[in-house]
Amino acid sequence: MGTTQLETVQEPKYWHLKTVLSEALDSDFAVGEILPNERELAARFGVARATLRQALEQLELEGRLHRRRGVGTTVAPPRVGVAVSTARNDWTDGGADTAWQPVNCESAPAPAAVAATLNAGAEEPVHIVRRIRTSHGQVVAAELLYVPSSSVPELSGIDAPSGAARARNVVRELHRLGLDGQDRSVELGSARADDARELDRLPGAPVLVVTTRYLAAGGTAAVSVATYRADTCRLTFGDSGDLEISHPAQEERQAS
Repeated sequence: MGTTQLETVQEPKYWHLKTVLSEALDSDFAVGEILPNERELAARFGVARATLRQALEQLELEGRLHRRRGVGTTVAPPRVGVAVSTARNDWTDGGADTAWQPVNCESAPAPAAVAATLNAGAEEPVHIVRRIRTSHGQVVAAELLYVPSSSVPELSGIDAPSGAARARNVVRELHRLGLDGQDRSVELGSARADDARELDRLPGAPVLVVTTRYLAAGGTAAVSVATYRADTCRLTFGDSGDLEISHPAQEERQAS
């Protein structure tokens, strides 16, 4: 076959600049250090600010940089290593450094796609549990767990009418249901405003969205939509089917 058009396309300027900047981050800057402003960086590397901005955005997506409102662009620390296992972590809510922590719970209709998966009516209220996930003292994920009332029939609204206590009750009753399994999907997304606040990111920042459908009695018992920091987490699937977050540096240490 002949040469394709893609094979003749030159490397974009911002992509080459990204490589140069990455090498500079390793040699000239320390973790947490604030980079010079865009004007200074553009002059230093002899490029247009638009080209520089594209390179910085790519480095942020790859987890090399953090861009925070009111602070500037800083050199990011290595990705946090966290084990995400359905058996060990989905239903814990405190005590361990890598546990899910309940934040709130409300009763409201689920988004259309989630309601369809739950076989719930468009206006039918479900329990919406909000939780955050921490690792080494840093928030790495925010979750919305949608649970229909039929999955937690023993739930009492008297003991914990709202807030984190209510969230814990919903999760506890769901666990008691006896789940048969789950399936998961992962996709790249953009941080919504509420998730961005929890994750200390700007709205629209790249995130990894992990959607989990929990199964029981031949149907869907609950749906989880967990948003992970794309700059902090690296998701891998092992032979066991559990989801694991790791960092390349950890793999290098384990191999040595």
